[in-house]
Amino acid sequence: MIENGKRARTYMAAYLKTYMGYKVDPLDPKEEYITLEDIAHALSLNCRGNGQVTHFYSVCQHCINCAKEAKARGESVRVQFAALLHDGAEAYLSDLIRPIKDGMPGYREMEDRFLKVILAKFGLADLTKEEWQKVKKIDDDLLTIDLVELLKEPMPEEGYQVKRRPDIAFVPFEDAEKEYLQMANEYLTMLQNV
Repeated sequence: MIENGKRARTYMAAYLKTYMGYKVDPLDPKEEYITLEDIAHALSLNCRGNGQVTHFYSVCQHCINCAKEAKARGESVRVQFAALLHDGAEAYLSDLIRPIKDGMPGYREMEDRFLKVILAKFGLADLTKEEWQKVKKIDDDLLTIDLVELLKEPMPEEGYQVKRRPDIAFVPFEDAEKEYLQMANEYLTMLQNV
């Protein structure tokens, strides 16, 4: 905005106002302001591949597919839930493609710090290195499908390394959000009963 030939100062909030109405400091996240509703909603509206895909495919759908792949591989409920939550920080920090993240170590650190808070909030603070490596392998294997199916990259020689073919069809954001929340609440119930 310009007033009298000079740029007027505008108020810039030092927080992210979430869908559920919380004010989250992206540099200092607190568990009490993290909700599954905010994560599911934001991820359902966030497109994979920076939007450079053949059709809208949300980060939310990707996370759902990761959790379903973990289940197909016979992984524990903890690994399945971690696979669902693995991109949760992107609900607050946004999704950046890997080459940008690789060039911005400060962003990676911020994302890792935020994800630790999310995992702690939902009972996965003690996730082992081995459990997390399983989640990352699933994420990488599904990225291959994203690249081939949604970005028209060539099929790798080894093909797809998945137990179940993920559904990458267009899904309205409301449907993805609802499925994410349903799955997350089921995982929370299962973990409480262990």
